[in-house]
Amino acid sequence: MKNINKTIRKTAVICLCGSFFLISIDSLAQRRVGGGGGIHRAGGGVQNRQSRPAVTRPSTNRPEVTRPGSNGSGTKITRPSNNSKIGDRNTVNNRNSNNRTGNRNTNISGNTINRNGNNVNINVNNSVHVRNNRNTIVRPGPRPYVRPPYIYGGYRYNCYHPYYPRPYVPFYWGPVWHPWGFFVATLAVTAIVVSVESTQYHYDQGVWYTSTNGGYTAVPAPVGGTVNNIPSGAETVYTGTVNNYYYGGTYYEKDGGKYTVVAPTAGTIVENLPEGGEEVTIGDAKYVKFGETYYQPVQIDGKNKYEVVQVEKE
Repeated sequence: MKNINKTIRKTAVICLCGSFFLISIDSLAQRRVGGGGGIHRAGGGVQNRQSRPAVTRPSTNRPEVTRPGSNGSGTKITRPSNNSKIGDRNTVNNRNSNNRTGNRNTNISGNTINRNGNNVNINVNNSVHVRNNRNTIVRPGPRPYVRPPYIYGGYRYNCYHPYYPRPYVPFYWGPVWHPWGFFVATLAVTAIVVSVESTQYHYDQGVWYTSTNGGYTAVPAPVGGTVNNIPSGAETVYTGTVNNYYYGGTYYEKDGGKYTVVAPTAGTIVENLPEGGEEVTIGDAKYVKFGETYYQPVQIDGKNKYEVVQVEKE
């Protein structure tokens, strides 16, 4: 009987140990299975986020990215796509900013000459008129001046009429007239060739041209140039001795049946000045400079006109 009881006790102990061993193994297996990446626990349904590889999230994988430093250097950014956009944008902005500044600086000459903005012709080379000074000599006035000259900067500015200031407004001489510096690719069939002192000019309807690369450029009319006809809209002006015919800033004298370009005579009164003139501030007065000829705004019989100024060195 004692042996039977011992046998029963041993069997019970063995069963208990076996059960405990099986429970331990099952628990350990469940921990290993629950700790695997991306596997849900059967009871909780909670995902173990610590198992996700850090390299799979671009938002958290930023150690290799370096922000620009305080010195503004853009070379420290290591993102190729973003860097190229930032670099291009900065380069364009800087280039545009520099160009705008450069353009603005080159347009400001610092001179007292104010170019009028009412010109209607746009393809004009404004430097052309300074290369031809054949018609810039003003012939002296026919009679003495009774008015004292305006003196400034070592020069005397003589006029017969009082100074009447007003803004310079160019006169539009029509679509076939062009200011000095205007470029055309071809000339009309009415254009003729005029030779003056071994230089060939092309004349057409009151405008004088010289040949340039690929076309023709309007220039000041050469003194001595002779043509058979001048535009019908030419104004007759009296110089004090003879009549001149004035058109588009050019003066002609009739010689038989032809018309010859002459220099303007001091004291001559004209109603209008063409496009291409410049307002010049001389002391307290403003003149209009057309080529090298100065015009003073005057008023005669209630009408606004211009008088050719005689400029003399003191």
